[in-house]
Amino acid sequence: QVQLVESGGGLVQAGGSLRLSCVVSGLTFSRYAFSWYRQAPGKERELVIRIEGSGVPTWDLASGKGRFFISRDNAKNTVFLQMNNLRPEDTAVYYCCAPSKCGQGTQVTVSS
Repeated sequence: QVQLVESGGGLVQAGGSLRLSCVVSGLTFSRYAFSWYRQAPGKERELVIRIEGSGVPTWDLASGKGRFFISRDNAKNTVFLQMNNLRPEDTAVYYCCAPSKCGQGTQVTVSS
């Protein structure tokens, strides 16, 4: 059974940083790409960034380029999302997703 558990969210002031973690179990971690999505109140879920099994990242969210960085540790079955220079509009629940399943999410709130 695939499980993804996110952590690291919280309340931060605009301009601050957070590092989200996602521990994955139930699959051969190194073979899969993983993605971070986010969903703000009243909005649809959107893809933020993705990392391939090879470790190559792909940004989908234009506003995240230069601020959001994804990485993975195959030895620890963990995916990371480093978010810098956070803005109030980054406030959302952030979800870590494997191809077939997402975790329950972690709340990120950025105050102005």
